[in-house]
Amino acid sequence: MELKWARALFAATAACVAVGVIIEVVLGWQNHMPVVAATGEGLQRFGGSSLGRSLNVFAFFTVQSNLIVGGTCLLLAVNPGRSSTVFGVFRLIGLVAITVTGIVFHVALGGLLELDTWGLVADRLLHLVVPVMAVVGWLAFGPRGLTSARVVKLTVLFPLAYMIFTVIRGPLSSDWYPYPFADVKVLGYLKVIINGLWIGLLFVAVAAGAAWLDQRLPTASRPSAKRSQERP
Repeated sequence: MELKWARALFAATAACVAVGVIIEVVLGWQNHMPVVAATGEGLQRFGGSSLGRSLNVFAFFTVQSNLIVGGTCLLLAVNPGRSSTVFGVFRLIGLVAITVTGIVFHVALGGLLELDTWGLVADRLLHLVVPVMAVVGWLAFGPRGLTSARVVKLTVLFPLAYMIFTVIRGPLSSDWYPYPFADVKVLGYLKVIINGLWIGLLFVAVAAGAAWLDQRLPTASRPSAKRSQERP
């Protein structure tokens, strides 16, 4: 029964991610205001062709975090007993990234946007529903034992890769940057590099906290390898 609920929750989380991202892409194509932009300035600069606006959606940290969570949850819905190091790294990256996304948005950014209809639906899915489901799913069903000091250190690769991707992509997309803290044109490379280092440290700190908690949560909720193999 526990395995059944675990798979259902993981599948539902992946479905919410898919719906939210699809709505974002459609809104971008139709030239509606993106619900994931951090500031009014970011909204005004969200332009270009229909294809370009749709692709810009994937430049947001929020969307990338959701996609990692959605991908790992989909894999767990198929096989809740996954235990490889690579999967463990992506599982922890998704958990940390979506936690940071949810907290930062609701504490600092949520009040900057006025949304309605489909924009509001996508906003709630990507900034509220998925973060809550991802954290609850991890707490309830794990799987436990995938974290380690090495896995925690490897999580820093995601925010650093994101910053590098954003800095390189900016000049290639008419100096469009999804967030002010990564805007090289305004801040300069040194300030953006420092911002990236701070984000990396935040990631490691949250990941270390998750690893500490992972070692103390009951392991009874983890589906055994034998049970997961029975239902590939």
